[in-house]
Amino acid sequence: MPERRPRKDAARNRTAALAAADTLFSRSRSPEDVTMADIAAAAGVGKATLFRAFGDRTGLIHALCETRLEAIRAAVEEGPPPLGPGAQPVERVPAVLDAVLCFKLDNRHLALALEGTGGDSPYRTNHYERWHALLKDLLEQTPGPTGDADFTAHALLAATRADLVEHLTGEKRLSRDELRGRLAAFTARVIGGPARPEPSTGSR
Repeated sequence: MPERRPRKDAARNRTAALAAADTLFSRSRSPEDVTMADIAAAAGVGKATLFRAFGDRTGLIHALCETRLEAIRAAVEEGPPPLGPGAQPVERVPAVLDAVLCFKLDNRHLALALEGTGGDSPYRTNHYERWHALLKDLLEQTPGPTGDADFTAHALLAATRADLVEHLTGEKRLSRDELRGRLAAFTARVIGGPARPEPSTGSR
């Protein structure tokens, strides 16, 4: 049997819940402060509706993150180089890492919430596995002593972790441009290539 389309009210409730969660996470002092009850109230739906749509709080956070990442994913898959196809790996690797970093900067509390979703490992999320697979593939095509492409991809992505970004921009008071520049320089030391990030308007 063909899969049934969700009812219009279910799709509308899902959209409202994601929009409400987005607003609450962006305004919260800490991502742990945002509860399913808060999201349900802000979206004007019942808690049971949220649990039916997303399973639990972790599922909702993952869904919101995937929605926010659509623009970056499209740019990586179909956009112009160096982020999109066509650039040499030595140029594309730092562009991908810069896009991930900018996403974490622009969606700080959402990214922190995603990395802090209980026992659900951040390394097993769909978006992390996609970034790792892409970087691993690019690193395997990169000339020079990059070593183990699998490990190097993990190590480079570790430099974009939301908790590290929060620490560096908070306690260390690094600006957005300073952090992007340091990531580009670090990546260049690991794989070679440009030591300065391309201009970016952010991930939104």
